[in-house]
Amino acid sequence: MPHTSDKSAMVGLAALILGAVAIGMAAPLVKLSELGPQTVGFWRMALAIPFAFLWMLFDKNPPPVDTSPSGWKRWFYLALPGLLFAGDLAFWHAGIKITSIANATFLANLQPVFVVLAAWLLFKEKISRNFMFSAGLAVAGAALLSVNNLTVAPERWTGDALSVTTALWYASYILAVRFARRFASTGSVIFVTAAVSAPLLALTAIGFGENIVPGTPGDWLILLGLALGVQIIGQGSVTFGLGRVAAPVASIIILIQPVIASIAGWWMFGEALATIQYVGGALVLTGVWWVQRKKRSVTGGRLALPPNDR
Repeated sequence: MPHTSDKSAMVGLAALILGAVAIGMAAPLVKLSELGPQTVGFWRMALAIPFAFLWMLFDKNPPPVDTSPSGWKRWFYLALPGLLFAGDLAFWHAGIKITSIANATFLANLQPVFVVLAAWLLFKEKISRNFMFSAGLAVAGAALLSVNNLTVAPERWTGDALSVTTALWYASYILAVRFARRFASTGSVIFVTAAVSAPLLALTAIGFGENIVPGTPGDWLILLGLALGVQIIGQGSVTFGLGRVAAPVASIIILIQPVIASIAGWWMFGEALATIQYVGGALVLTGVWWVQRKKRSVTGGRLALPPNDR
């Protein structure tokens, strides 16, 4: 019979995979909307708030460890994922407007590089060769998924820089969520993240001069899909999984999302997939399979937390 820690890790891995699949629908849904990109980000978070609040109320699952920051530090560490996620959405959406979707998608998915570096340098997590091999496979696969449409053009360098910064924002978000899950439940983290992100993204949308009020029932349905499907189910599952799985491993599993986005683009918009993109998708899935098979290769360190077995 599997040890409880193994069971907990498997549950966390399953949650991360579910979350990555759901998050993979974000770009296609944003593309469907006629609203400005910053406005879409705002409504995604704002409409998620009541559902996240209900999750928090009914989430009786205790945090993985008993130690908790006190006073203002507790609120700061709870609010930090929301601040970072607002930056992630704002920079990603701004980058898409300037550079190509292929460039923005690939560069934003460099987040495992930053997560692994931070886990190694800042949190002293041990990174094995097996892990680096699987991470290399997954990141190479993500590159091949976009390679047909990648471009190098001076007029797009600003957008490329914003997209790379997006990867840094999202990597920081993953690490912040991982830390917050030391002392807070999944419901608490996703609620505070949505509550902090929404007003910041509203200010960003207003600053870009976007019309912040959706005009059609179709737009409301798309925004509700982003709030429920991508934010609550997707990011909620990732937040849950980060309470049980090391951040570097999670960052690789999340790379499933560009595979899902490519499939959705083919299905919803008729975007043809070249042979090299099939190879890229296979490499990503191989890297994900290998890293979860070798998940014990990332151990120790301040982010390698005991699992929540309840």
